[in-house]
Amino acid sequence: MPERAARILNDIDAIDPAAWNRCANPAGSEYNPFLDHRFLSALEQSGSVSAKTGWQPFHVVLSDRDHGLNDAIGAVPMYLKSHSHGEYVFDSGWAHAFYQAGGRYYPKLQVSVPFTPATGRRLLVAEDTDDPAQVENMLLGATVQVARQLEVSSVHFTFMPEVQWRRAGELGCLQRIDTQFHWENDGYASFDDFTTALSYKKRKNIRRERRDALADGIEIEWLTGDISEAQWDAFYGFYVDTGGRKWGTAYLTREFFSRVGESMGEQVLLVMCKRAGRYIAGAINFIGGETLYGRNWGSIEDHRFLHFETCYYQAIDFAIERGLKRVEAGAQGGHKLARGYMPKPTYSAHWISDPRLRTAVQRYLADERQYVREDITYIEERHSPFRVKVDFDGHQATNSN
Repeated sequence: MPERAARILNDIDAIDPAAWNRCANPAGSEYNPFLDHRFLSALEQSGSVSAKTGWQPFHVVLSDRDHGLNDAIGAVPMYLKSHSHGEYVFDSGWAHAFYQAGGRYYPKLQVSVPFTPATGRRLLVAEDTDDPAQVENMLLGATVQVARQLEVSSVHFTFMPEVQWRRAGELGCLQRIDTQFHWENDGYASFDDFTTALSYKKRKNIRRERRDALADGIEIEWLTGDISEAQWDAFYGFYVDTGGRKWGTAYLTREFFSRVGESMGEQVLLVMCKRAGRYIAGAINFIGGETLYGRNWGSIEDHRFLHFETCYYQAIDFAIERGLKRVEAGAQGGHKLARGYMPKPTYSAHWISDPRLRTAVQRYLADERQYVREDITYIEERHSPFRVKVDFDGHQATNSN
């Protein structure tokens, strides 16, 4: 085996985009827009991600020792964090407990896509690598080595695919499970075809919501590809309003949207709502190989059910039209259940340096994993919106609600 070396990049543009993308989206894997070099570069070049915002790029790139960055065989999107904002896997309780015990939780290392609670590979291995499992192990080891060298408290791999989550657990990381609500395309020919699979009550409520959402003369536009700066201006106004109310400040800069629009507009779906000739609300989605990823929403007028129509029902319409397999509508949101989005587990893995904190978190996560699994099963069995539901054991039951 050739000797291999891991390098740290504090700027994603230090590596050739094609070299990164060979690892991020190798042939034969489902295309993930958030791992694309263009998306990560837009975050950094727009100032949304930087040491100043508490997200200092610390990407790991693995290559044969006698080769350069552009011959990378593996990579990890990683950031040195001075806080826990914009991650959607909440560890502030751990930070507070460690602080109370006299420890220092920040800085920490975060392996993720900033501000993006969407599942994707975190250990990125090039398509032509002879032993992908070994490269994944080396990437995991490299991140921990960086953590030790920096003397940080922890490394957090969030929104991993289950197979990489299990590998991280085998190598000593603590394992965490949470829940999101995703819509699955069961070969539906139309939105009406989808609603026929729902219970009568849920089907009736969705039809009413869709009708009422557009009752004030609101029109819906799908924008993808060539999106104008005026349209981005309108959407950014919605985004800033919502971000200000949720977090106190918006995570993404206005420049970010121009950059992704210019460099990867074909992977963007902007759902815009117009009334009386002007835009009043909108939602941004990113188009993957098999998945539509809902991200940010905002509005400047209050219209009942418009949020559900713009973010959830329009996303289903688009996924059916494009033949996509699923819609991931972002973090949280039990209200999505009544709209046909079902609970799915999400996975994260955590390396913690301090043995006291590690032991405490390990006990907590064991209880939390059991609770999350039980909660998903309970929802599937008792609260599915579908006429026929399937539980974890494969048993079917009729839902007449």
